[in-house]
Amino acid sequence: MNTGKSAILRQKIRSGVKKFLIPEWNLRTAVKLAVLLVVSTVFFTVFRPCIINGESMLPTYRNRKLVFCNTLRYLKNPPQRGDVVVIKYVGSKYLLKRLVALEGDTVGFTDGRLIVNGETVDEPYVRCRGSWNLEPVTVAPGKCFVVGDNRGQPAYEHLFGEVDLSRIIGGLLF
Repeated sequence: MNTGKSAILRQKIRSGVKKFLIPEWNLRTAVKLAVLLVVSTVFFTVFRPCIINGESMLPTYRNRKLVFCNTLRYLKNPPQRGDVVVIKYVGSKYLLKRLVALEGDTVGFTDGRLIVNGETVDEPYVRCRGSWNLEPVTVAPGKCFVVGDNRGQPAYEHLFGEVDLSRIIGGLLF
């Protein structure tokens, strides 16, 4: 008797799973599918999921963290100094960096301190300051200067410097 109840239960489960995975095709199902496709397309086009791979933005953003890039963030207003931006690097790779200087600004490092337009910038997000030294350079037109928050490692271990503004695809959602 127990075996019969088990067989009936297994049959109900199979039927429920089949109905869930392959629903009856009708107008309601078609509308649900269309809404799901539109919402998914908009969400993953406007808010691109990204997984941080590396420690250049520590301690602000940790390695392997899932973040979302808001591709509409700079549609009306350009990025500003201090913004964390997502930059198209190569192929499907993106960089997460802090924008520290805009076109026309002079930027450099002295003993690990960021100097923009001759003034030391207060950077509360930098916890571990290295001994970086970079002679002042003027940011070219149409470009910006980006760098990671983790400055405890030598400068040669980092990707930083001038980037075309057109390569910035957005900022973080939150």
